[in-house]
Amino acid sequence: MTDPIVNAPDTVASVKYAFETYEKALIDNKLDILDGYFWNSQFTVRFGVAENLYGAVAIAAYRRKCQPVGPGRTLHNTVITTFGDSFATVSTQFQDGETDQVGRQMQTWVRFAEGWKVVAAHVSVMKTPSA
Repeated sequence: MTDPIVNAPDTVASVKYAFETYEKALIDNKLDILDGYFWNSQFTVRFGVAENLYGAVAIAAYRRKCQPVGPGRTLHNTVITTFGDSFATVSTQFQDGETDQVGRQMQTWVRFAEGWKVVAAHVSVMKTPSA
């Protein structure tokens, strides 16, 4: 087995586009688009600030009852790392525009026949900003 190519420019660009489209849908609370970006599987996992969600059905149900992300959300220090042309991680920090809390978000993306999908995600919030 050979090592995968890390951060091929065209792969990074396609993940970046998927991530940015996902983020816009998050801010706009476009639930169908958000659902479409998660792998439709019982094996998809999303650990949130106060919830542990197992499976795409649970993630979609959570989106319909949680407080939507506000329009003041900003991202910082986003890092996209791709491995080959079908696996990537996206890590970012965010602020909600209303508090001084800093959030952290990590997503694992896999390219399926129908496009890039989040197969695992983690969201957490820190009480005070740090370096």
